Amino acid sequence: MKPILKRNNFLLKSFAIIFLLNLILSCKNSHFSGLENGDLLFVTAKETGLSGAINNVTQKQKNASFDHIGILEKDKNGLFVLHAAPKGGSQKQGLKDFLKDQANDGQRVIVYRLKPQYQNTIQGAIENANSMLGKPYNFNYILDENSYYCSDFIERAFRSDHIFKLEPMTFIDPKTGKTNTFWEEFYQKKNLKVPEGELGCNPNGLAASDKLERIKELK
Repeated sequence: MKPILKRNNFLLKSFAIIFLLNLILSCKNSHFSGLENGDLLFVTAKETGLSGAINNVTQKQKNASFDHIGILEKDKNGLFVLHAAPKGGSQKQGLKDFLKDQANDGQRVIVYRLKPQYQNTIQGAIENANSMLGKPYNFNYILDENSYYCSDFIERAFRSDHIFKLEPMTFIDPKTGKTNTFWEEFYQKKNLKVPEGELGCNPNGLAASDKLERIKELK
């Protein structure tokens, strides 16, 4: 009887270990549950530097302060973010690596989702986004066909379905009524005129779309 008892104890311990491992793994991945193909991931803005300068002239909502955006793609290989970033240009990045990069910069990620009546545009947008991969980052933030910045990348992905729209850009500091000092110096160094009034887009403008709904913070 003793060998049988030992064997049963061994089996029970093995099952217990397997159960605990599955529980731990499910807890680690629980914050990814509920994510859907085509979800838009908005990254919160910093208060200083380029991030703060972007937010200073574009923020539209008190609870929405963003400086970056990507679109989630779910496929058989996992979860990925399609986005245009200063480091790496237009790219397809694993979701965990994307979140790690934002956390390292002290920024948070907020999930937005297209409302049900616009969900049929997602597959085409993801195909368009994949076709734009490999393009360099647009450091001038003036629209062109050879490089993209983050919100530009997303607007183009959905352009054929008119989900978002280009609007006249402004670089005016709302507190002073004058061109934001950061942007004035930014374009002076590039020997470019501040593109005030030229068409463009930004993460805060996209987040304000009535075609989107805010879902949750992704941790």
